[in-house]
Amino acid sequence: KVLIDVPRSDLAEELAQSEAKVQVLQDTLQQVLDRREEERQSRQLLELYLEALKTEDSILSKVAEPEAAPRKEMDVVDTGTSSTDTSATTALSNQALAALKEKPAPELCLDSQDLELVLREDTAALASALGWDKQKAGALQEACDQELSKRLQQVQTLHSLRSTSKGKKTLP
Repeated sequence: KVLIDVPRSDLAEELAQSEAKVQVLQDTLQQVLDRREEERQSRQLLELYLEALKTEDSILSKVAEPEAAPRKEMDVVDTGTSSTDTSATTALSNQALAALKEKPAPELCLDSQDLELVLREDTAALASALGWDKQKAGALQEACDQELSKRLQQVQTLHSLRSTSKGKKTLP
């Protein structure tokens, strides 16, 4: 990075090379930096994709489970023996609720599955479970929605990159 930022004439003088050769050197160094940054971004995107696959697998496994537990929750709520606060805590784990209460940007700390649970939760129940007002809980749900949308867009981008790269040969 330092060699790229040095004025071409000063570097040429220091290396006893022509400015044209120094220009080629600086261009090559910039290409290396660009490639490293692209690789870093690709790794991040791949990690996000793998996380999304895990989330998808866990969602699919939950869908495959018998629906006895949700019916039981509905029965408890329907009989009036539990409050909205209890229904909010049954949908969200204690760990997710703690992150929502304690973190300045909790949507960045939650996995995609928890983000979906926050979005599905009734705003009033969420506000009650967190001890917040409905407006703050609604703002949290909006932030979670935006974060989940961003993650899904990144996964779609990865799918697009994968399908584009399938036809190309890998470089040595």
